[in-house]
Amino acid sequence: EQTLTTVQSVCVCSLMVAKAKEELEQEVVVKEEEKQNYLSERAPPLNTSSLSLAQLQDLCRELHAKIDVVDEERYDIEAKVMLNTREIKDLNIKVLDLRGKFKRPSLRRVRVSADAILRSLLGSKHKVSMDLRANLKSVKKEDTEKKRPVEDSDWRKNVEAMSGMEGRKKMFDAAKGPAQ
Repeated sequence: EQTLTTVQSVCVCSLMVAKAKEELEQEVVVKEEEKQNYLSERAPPLNTSSLSLAQLQDLCRELHAKIDVVDEERYDIEAKVMLNTREIKDLNIKVLDLRGKFKRPSLRRVRVSADAILRSLLGSKHKVSMDLRANLKSVKKEDTEKKRPVEDSDWRKNVEAMSGMEGRKKMFDAAKGPAQ
């Protein structure tokens, strides 16, 4: 079933490519016809066999005048194109310069009190003071010191007492004792 669908998709793709190829060929033919129509309108074929010398000279003057008009138009269009390309280049340079000159400022931390924030948000008319410490729980330093008794004894004696297997047994017994 899958091979059948892939074969069908290949056939569809080849048909699409063939159709696109035909359309491209038709476009080329249509463009060539348009070109021939334009040239036949703008530059009709010249019949110089039955003309006298004076008529040929007049024809040459007319053709030169038409060539001069076309050259002037071409020159004007080229000048406009050059001006536009120069302007585009200048604008691109300005854009690149502006991108290069802009640097993000380094942000600094600013300590602002709650009162200052409220003043900036509410304006200077509203004088609201907020005591953030009012709702905090007070902790006594004496309580923390009682929980952890400070040993004033010599630390060397403590290290010697805890060294070896006897010290480990004391630590094990000390940890086991309050749990019972």
